[in-house]
Amino acid sequence: MTAHLPLPSLFVSHGSPMIALEPGQAGAFLRRLGPAIDATFGRPRAILGLSAHSLARAPVLLAAERHAAVYDFGGFDPRLRTLRYDAAGAPALAVRVQALLAEAGVTAHRVDDGGLDHGLWTPLRYAWPDADVPVLPLAWPTAQTPEQQFALGQAMASLANEGVLVFGTGSMTHNLGRVFGGGRMVAADQPEIAESAAFRHWFAERSAERDWPALLAYRTRAPHAVDMHPTDEHLLPWFIAAGAGGRDAPALRLHDSVTHGALGMDAYAFGPSAARLADALTQPAR
Repeated sequence: MTAHLPLPSLFVSHGSPMIALEPGQAGAFLRRLGPAIDATFGRPRAILGLSAHSLARAPVLLAAERHAAVYDFGGFDPRLRTLRYDAAGAPALAVRVQALLAEAGVTAHRVDDGGLDHGLWTPLRYAWPDADVPVLPLAWPTAQTPEQQFALGQAMASLANEGVLVFGTGSMTHNLGRVFGGGRMVAADQPEIAESAAFRHWFAERSAERDWPALLAYRTRAPHAVDMHPTDEHLLPWFIAAGAGGRDAPALRLHDSVTHGALGMDAYAFGPSAARLADALTQPAR
């Protein structure tokens, strides 16, 4: 089934790779997310994936015919490396996205390589467990500002009307020094630290107000911004997804949870259809 209504763009937090084995509240949300999108908009024709773990000096579209899960981590439960997510690629979509970016003055490279890093396959494994939606990863540059990342998303805004889901993943708060306190990973059910709570609350408030000047300058405006994101590659996909939704459309928090005391697992929807998805997620599962 193809989408009949414009799709919202999304940002979801993937947190630790262990979410693939220990879903917690965020995993439960992701299990509802895929069916809610399918029921409300129709099954996406494809997913354009923007992960905090697929990075490049310039935009690169991974236009392989097939993808498999990439185990781009170490030191976690070895069972993670037995999990698979074999999804079709979207090489034709890569041509379309490359053209859209060129129209916006952005040069994107297109390669035949494939693979889904854990920032993509761990949430997608919950949302569409049968791996039956084609995926096009877009590796993106971290050296650019939130404003530039927003503009990158704006260049791809028309994909919402073409049945393509713009899907950014990272973590709403991401300071691994806080997560691995004393050299060991803090327990998943550790209460949230005050700094993480303040940052996430500020982001949700500013998003509800569509306060783009504050959000785009979050590094100097948000409480504890540098503490929560010593480097901000895990937050920048939020701005790409927001740009795809547009400045005049809602930025709605769909999910709100924390793991390991300092890994914010929030999810957001952007664009004119964001409220429709938020409403669908409040309905009982079919």
